[in-house]
Amino acid sequence: MTTTTPTRSPATESAWRIVAGREIMVKLRDRNFIISTLTTIAIFVVAFGLSFLLGGRDDEKTVAVASNDASAIVHAAAAAATPDREGAEEGTGPGAQAGVPPIELSVTEVADPAAAEQAVRDGDADAALLGRPGAWTLVGSDGVDPGIAAAVGSVVAADALERNAAAVGATVSELTAGSVVEERLLDPDGAANEGVQLVAGFVFVFLFYMAAILFGYAIANSVVEEKQSRIVEILAAAIPLRQLLVGKVVGATALALGQMAIFVAIGLIGLTFTDYSALLPSVAGAAGWYLVLFVIGFVALACLFAVAGALATRAEDVQSTSSPLLTLIMIASFAGLFLQGTWQVIGSYVPIMSTVTMPIRLVEGTAHWWEPVIAAVITLIAAGAVMVVAERVYRRSIMQTGGKLTYRQALALTE
Repeated sequence: MTTTTPTRSPATESAWRIVAGREIMVKLRDRNFIISTLTTIAIFVVAFGLSFLLGGRDDEKTVAVASNDASAIVHAAAAAATPDREGAEEGTGPGAQAGVPPIELSVTEVADPAAAEQAVRDGDADAALLGRPGAWTLVGSDGVDPGIAAAVGSVVAADALERNAAAVGATVSELTAGSVVEERLLDPDGAANEGVQLVAGFVFVFLFYMAAILFGYAIANSVVEEKQSRIVEILAAAIPLRQLLVGKVVGATALALGQMAIFVAIGLIGLTFTDYSALLPSVAGAAGWYLVLFVIGFVALACLFAVAGALATRAEDVQSTSSPLLTLIMIASFAGLFLQGTWQVIGSYVPIMSTVTMPIRLVEGTAHWWEPVIAAVITLIAAGAVMVVAERVYRRSIMQTGGKLTYRQALALTE
């Protein structure tokens, strides 16, 4: 007499793949999902396009003059104010002079002062330089542009100093000896880096928050719709509920990861066309770890959103059952963005919060190479614990149709 060991059907064992495939296909056909994705991509493309087109343009201003002396002053100011790209980046050259804004001045010569003032009134000139050496006046319409005032003022001051020095029989260097305070920067790229770090931090927070809310609520609504329509009872008779949950989580995670990868790739490509392309290696490394931490953390969040959907009995209940998760996401996202110092280091190891905070530290260069590895391991352990509890609560509450459940009631349920 022989005995046979019952085995599960291969179709049942791989049921989660069917569920995941269905979730992905339904979402890819969703018009709102397609529009939101394309809109976000368009925002990235337009932002980088404008940065590329406008980044190299200097502010062009026109000054009207009515004398050769005024013309010489404005031409000298134009030569001093026009930035030298390579010199400006290194802190040298005409465009790097302190107090001289990076503008481009052009000269419009007119017949007399009245014509110069009329050019300003008509908008043909941004300002007019009138007067004579030692008594110059900048004329504007409702105000004088600060850039023009600074550029012209520095040349007039230098010219006046030279004239006064000659009048007393001295040189400019003798009169100004010891009056210049030199500047030396320990981190000359710090200001530019801080700007990129701030933008990168906001982008990480925006993408994480958007994906968590968009795909999280999609899972919760999908679960409650199946529960409300009693379809879940039919599915439960065909496949284990665990397989149903795994399929939903895998499908949502695959979609979220794909969307995040597209956004990150566009961001990195766009960065190469800006003045901050030198920061690409550090930003790319941070973006890579962002995707790793995002996937691990999102799996846990997806399970919790599935639980939120299982606790509800109607679509209207999802808002209240998901509110604790929304609070968690908001705290993790925005607190992780604004933490500083020791608190930032601590936050970079806290699951979910580390998705935002650790990449920010990587962009800033304050995290060692092994720190994101530890953060990923901690997040993985926490996500595993959350998934075990969430799967149990999901199975216990998904078949309860008597009314909306609280998290405490769901945890108290038995199989």
